[in-house]
Amino acid sequence: RYISFHDSLSGLYNRSFFEQEMQRLNTPRQLPLSLILIDVNGLKLINDTFGHFRGDKVLKQAATVLSSSCRQEDIVARWGGDEFIILLPQTTRGQAQKLLNRINKACKGVEIDGIPLSLSLGLAIKEREGQDLGNILQEAEDNMYRHKTEVGPDAKDRVIQVLKKGLAKKSFEDEKHIETMKKIGGKMGQMLGLPQSELQRLQSLIEIHDIGIINIPGEIFTRKGQLRPEEWERMKKHPEIGHRIARAIPEFAHVANDILAHHEHWDGSGYPRGLKGIDIPLLARITAIVDALEVMQSGRPYKEAMSPGEIEAEFRRCSGKQFDPELVELLLTIW
Repeated sequence: RYISFHDSLSGLYNRSFFEQEMQRLNTPRQLPLSLILIDVNGLKLINDTFGHFRGDKVLKQAATVLSSSCRQEDIVARWGGDEFIILLPQTTRGQAQKLLNRINKACKGVEIDGIPLSLSLGLAIKEREGQDLGNILQEAEDNMYRHKTEVGPDAKDRVIQVLKKGLAKKSFEDEKHIETMKKIGGKMGQMLGLPQSELQRLQSLIEIHDIGIINIPGEIFTRKGQLRPEEWERMKKHPEIGHRIARAIPEFAHVANDILAHHEHWDGSGYPRGLKGIDIPLLARITAIVDALEVMQSGRPYKEAMSPGEIEAEFRRCSGKQFDPELVELLLTIW
């Protein structure tokens, strides 16, 4: 009986039970009957970026905030994937608004693994017997989406900032290194005669090209020495993960295909699709070169920094194999 009436993830009532309670309490004696619909802002982005396990933790925390903010007689349920709903019998607009304020206050400062909890809320009230409860629910949903247009973009931006901080920590590419890559990549783009729109796209690509490593275990990046075969296979998935993440963020969607291709090799030996030569997008080829230069110059826990002579020799050795030979010559000209 418990399982049939409760949501297994959040522990709250499920939609089926809530709909029964709505009908049971839809009587004159329970008026005013207030409804609050709640949406977790940015959950799809969190799932696409950090994985569904992290998204589930956000949902559980949202459920905790909602249930702890409500009275014992209030009915709190999970309405859908990222939505919750609260039914408030015998509750005036003023009382319901106080609950909204409590929920908003309870959310402030709440973070799940660095991700701030953000909720959009919509309130509607059945005050007269003749009002249709379905229309009241629609009104609550409309008000929720109106609130979402106000707070949703800020919530998304905060998730993106968490994403960028995590990326910088894992990739060892701090702001200084990224700016160096942008400067050299920009020079190469200008020498190639790229239009301004493509130069801007190249800057965005360089900034987030390794965004997929956010879902790769951190110990893979800090280990000294060779990775185990299974770890290397995991590492090779980061362009595909990055492609998925970029497509989920409108500001980055235009570089998603370049992210997917930035580990392809000129001779076809790269990954994930084994593209060859000019089939590899130009911006991905440029990013691969400036990325390799930055790693050679700065070093990593698993690789010592190289001298200028060693860097030039390495690029010449990899020209026509890993890197576009024309781009290698261009880089060595301007570097």
